[in-house]
Amino acid sequence: MKKIFCMFFFSLILIPLSSMDLTDAESSLADIFSSSIDSNEGRTVFRSMNIASGGRTEALGSAFVALCDDASFFDYNPAASSVLQESEIAVYHNAWISDSALETLALTRRNGKLGYGAQIKCFYVPFSEYNLYGERVAGNYYSETSATLNVSYNFMAGYTFKGLALGANGKIAWRSVPDYTDNQTDEIIQGSGLDQSALGLMADAGILLRFNALKFYQDREANLKIGLALNNFGLALTGFSSSITKDDDTPARISAGFSYAPFSRLRFTCEVRKPVLISDFSTQLKTSFALGSEIQLTKSFAFQCGFLLQGANPRFSMGSEADIKGIKMDVAYTLDLTSSANPVNHISLSAKIKFGDRGRAITMEKVDEYYIDGLKLYAEGYYNEAIMKWEEAIKTAERPPLSIRFEPAIQAKNAAINFNIQKTALENMYSVSMDENE
Repeated sequence: MKKIFCMFFFSLILIPLSSMDLTDAESSLADIFSSSIDSNEGRTVFRSMNIASGGRTEALGSAFVALCDDASFFDYNPAASSVLQESEIAVYHNAWISDSALETLALTRRNGKLGYGAQIKCFYVPFSEYNLYGERVAGNYYSETSATLNVSYNFMAGYTFKGLALGANGKIAWRSVPDYTDNQTDEIIQGSGLDQSALGLMADAGILLRFNALKFYQDREANLKIGLALNNFGLALTGFSSSITKDDDTPARISAGFSYAPFSRLRFTCEVRKPVLISDFSTQLKTSFALGSEIQLTKSFAFQCGFLLQGANPRFSMGSEADIKGIKMDVAYTLDLTSSANPVNHISLSAKIKFGDRGRAITMEKVDEYYIDGLKLYAEGYYNEAIMKWEEAIKTAERPPLSIRFEPAIQAKNAAINFNIQKTALENMYSVSMDENE
């Protein structure tokens, strides 16, 4: 019942917003942020690589480089696959501007400290050609399709310090341009579209650091995350029906951000992005900023809102996530003043299915059991037996599927060993003293 109420509540907000006329607001905001206009914008290809897949990331204003806690990480920080709690498959639909759309399918999995996954994205928009008399002579789709393979590894992973995750993506992308017609005969020119199509080869690299700071609740998950990523660095080639030449630069960028949860049900995210022209690093492109926040209203329902400043016109977004029988459904609404000359409202959806944690939770329960048994034995004076329990906890945690250092047991074991050494030394001193008195 709570899930139904939450979805109904969000719908009441969403429907009126989608029909709002905010032309005056757009004009005012454009004046305020006029200094953010980038005169070098539009000098890159495969711009769809910068479009959020949709759902929760869209609702958070795409401030995701540090949060990266679901399968959306592919477009933000490739290091995240090695720290995700569960294997996941996700489907995204983003109804973008001017009848264009973005479809995404992602799969990710984790084995201990190693994470890996794959993603396929397709951006498409109807392409219609008209002759001088206004007659339609050709119709098809312009599209940009990309495939991504990911691998990452979490170094120095432990119970207290969560580790330093490093990851990389390899990407291949294809821009498909339909054949166009001859202006005189209206006949389609075979191969004309192929000559303008392009092949892109790109790579990403990322770092993710997780730890606790200013944390006002009890939970094993780190509440502060810091992320840094290099995205879409590569090369694009075009002219495949005549002579292959280098196309414009790929949309490379450097992103940095943080995610902070002061309380268990509240999280803030922030991200800064610096676009880069690979062929001319001296050309300065405008930096963009993104902010997001998430409130976990119930165990199965969360609400997000976000803000993105990229150019002179900002973008506002809001959305929600509902967990329905193990399937996480996301819906996001965006008032996009960035991508169009007129205020554009678009909706994005996603569905994420989790396939379990491969036994990590059950193994963690065993580790806790060994640790607590050790504490009980230690309190009863069975020091050697307690050390054995803690050693078992340490070994179990170090083996897959956890593959972490369990510092509480390590510290307890070391303290017990030191106590035994001191105890033995005192007993020896007492024994020597008694012998001398005799």
